[in-house]
Amino acid sequence: MKKITSLVTSVAIAGIAFATTASASTLEEVQARGDLRCGVSGGVPGFSAPNDAGKMVGIDAAVCDAVAAAVLGDASKVTYIPLTAKERFTALSSGEIDVLSRNTTHTLTREASLGLNFTYYNYIDGQGFMVMKDAGISSALELDGASICVQAGTTTELNMADYFRNNNMDYTPVGYETSTQTREGFEGGACDVLTSDKSQLAALSTEMADPSSILILPETISKEPLGPVVAQGDDQWMDIVAFTLYALINAEELGVTSSNIDELVANPGNPSVGRLVGAEGDTGEKLGLSADWSYQVIKQVGNYGEIYEATVEPIGIPRAGSVNDLWTRGGILYAPPIR
Repeated sequence: MKKITSLVTSVAIAGIAFATTASASTLEEVQARGDLRCGVSGGVPGFSAPNDAGKMVGIDAAVCDAVAAAVLGDASKVTYIPLTAKERFTALSSGEIDVLSRNTTHTLTREASLGLNFTYYNYIDGQGFMVMKDAGISSALELDGASICVQAGTTTELNMADYFRNNNMDYTPVGYETSTQTREGFEGGACDVLTSDKSQLAALSTEMADPSSILILPETISKEPLGPVVAQGDDQWMDIVAFTLYALINAEELGVTSSNIDELVANPGNPSVGRLVGAEGDTGEKLGLSADWSYQVIKQVGNYGEIYEATVEPIGIPRAGSVNDLWTRGGILYAPPIR
């Protein structure tokens, strides 16, 4: 049974030296504990949000499920910890969570100065703007003098400042701690515009009283490569999280699904499939995992395409022809081979 818990960060926990976390094996700690502690947003439909049954679902939550399947053999053994943008990095560096899978943009500053390692990307995005249709605005270049709701402590704030400066426009930021609060502020008239990653704009629009009343402007003003993050100092754990994501992508490319994987274990057809489904090779041993680690990931969680179809497409973001499609279909989703 998956668990969802709130963040409880004491001064003492936050003060734990990063070296203490790094000196221990994260894999051993997770396996001894029997569950994966995963930091998520918890409030962005399609990425991580509770469904009607209280289960955390979304493409970010699915990364947590996949890592739990790889490490523990059970995708349900995840404790989700909802985190604000302000809390997320402290929770990771203090060891309160094992992995952060929370629509977090990979930047030089974050990796080089916060003691973090980005693994790979489970969604590639870009920042945009959302307005009410009756405002009569059709381009971000018409936003001079606008008040803009934005989530504080994010790259979104910085990108917005760069965009308005580059275009010699003025604006008034209206900051909030969570994406839900930015939506509520926008709906309540606290600002003229809401800015965020375009995927979040689409997700937030589904929660508005009248989604048909809003317009996402055409401009994309930034690059937002989003993916799971781990603390520096444990290369084995970084490899495990990264190759779990690679397994999801390779599975789709090779046509391996949660439905046909059992058949392919018995008859792989080619060596690449055989290694991916655990029928041959020793990739599990190299990662410190069981021989069937990638089988468990795909069987229990599905491949990348299955996950995307179940999580992101329902909020109105088609994949075909986008950067998040496989490289073999014109996208840029590309993963190292499992061998």
